[in-house]
Amino acid sequence: MVRKKPQTFRLDAGGRIDRERPLTFTFNGRTYEGYEGDTAASALLANGVHLVGRSFKYHRPRGIVGAGLEEPNALLQVGKGARTTPNLRATEVQMSEGLTLKSVNCWPSANHDIAAINGKLARFLPPGFYYKTFMWPRSMWKTYEGVIRKMAGLGESPRAPDPDRYDRMNAHCDVLVAGGGPAGLAAALEAGATGARVILADDGPEFGGSLLSSRRTIEGLPAMEWVKDAVRRLSEMPEVRLMPRSSVFGYYDHNFLTIAQSFTPDQAASHPHHPVQRIWRVRVKQVVIAAGAFERPLIFPNNDVPGVMLASAVSSYINRYAVLPGRRVALFTNNDSGYRSALDMADAGAQVRAVVDLRPDPRGALPDKVRDRGIRVMGGHAVVDVKGVKRVKGVVVMALDRRG
Repeated sequence: MVRKKPQTFRLDAGGRIDRERPLTFTFNGRTYEGYEGDTAASALLANGVHLVGRSFKYHRPRGIVGAGLEEPNALLQVGKGARTTPNLRATEVQMSEGLTLKSVNCWPSANHDIAAINGKLARFLPPGFYYKTFMWPRSMWKTYEGVIRKMAGLGESPRAPDPDRYDRMNAHCDVLVAGGGPAGLAAALEAGATGARVILADDGPEFGGSLLSSRRTIEGLPAMEWVKDAVRRLSEMPEVRLMPRSSVFGYYDHNFLTIAQSFTPDQAASHPHHPVQRIWRVRVKQVVIAAGAFERPLIFPNNDVPGVMLASAVSSYINRYAVLPGRRVALFTNNDSGYRSALDMADAGAQVRAVVDLRPDPRGALPDKVRDRGIRVMGGHAVVDVKGVKRVKGVVVMALDRRG
């Protein structure tokens, strides 16, 4: 295996990673280093890996866009042998020692994908062309089918029997809270204080949600101190069950819900009969859905080039994982939250070249703070193109008239 250079995009301080517990992993045959608390996405970005795969049809380069469930691009083959799993989001894969990661839908590699020729021929390959083109002669269909099948699909299914153990549990509770962010924690605290039987489930490895990436204060406390105190209080309530790494994935008639709970490799290895995943079937009196919200991307030409990321995701990588995804940044926004991300980037040492805002004259506390930092604010402008193929090299910005 080829070992890459150190984590050049890792910040010297900060984040919720454990720098005392370095972990090695491989991506496409190369060895990298991350830390306990990283996801596959944050560890790859820390090592300067921005190209992680290819698009389904035209095999255009694809990079990491988000930091959580909203990630559309970074689908990876995780593990090897009988335990390999296809199409997991890099943003949801928790780092562990010896983890094996691989790009999907590219050959021989993500950097040099032969099928990228499809992108050059895009005008000749409209939607559904294969249903019309490969019908004749009928005797050749078996040949066509093999080629089409090899070009399509994402990831590889394991061929050996799964050696891991799975089980299921039934439960009843008064209140089930889906989501362990600030709203979910507050709801669980209120319900738990009444003596109700409460289940608090969150898909992440720790509770806090958006607060894990925030520098805000709640009730006079830094966000993470408030989270720590809330989790402590909940853990002391005898009728409250805390379930991290647990996704509420089904909500059926009569308040019947299903939860998929995953365990860490260390937990699964603690006992020969310990499962790697457990399905919970829960009957509930009341349900609180506190799943949070995702940032929606702005639409502009070539917004799929690796290096184009959600502003909220960049803030997450900086504040939660101590990773600076890029050193020269242009930020495109239509609301004040983008300015908070611009300040996060500037504080982390990035050169924020400009904040491009669709609004004609953005004013307020956050835009003023950005201007005070000497960052150019381009009100009434829009990004209309991105330069670069495997990495963003620049953006094209145009002024908007009164009609937009």
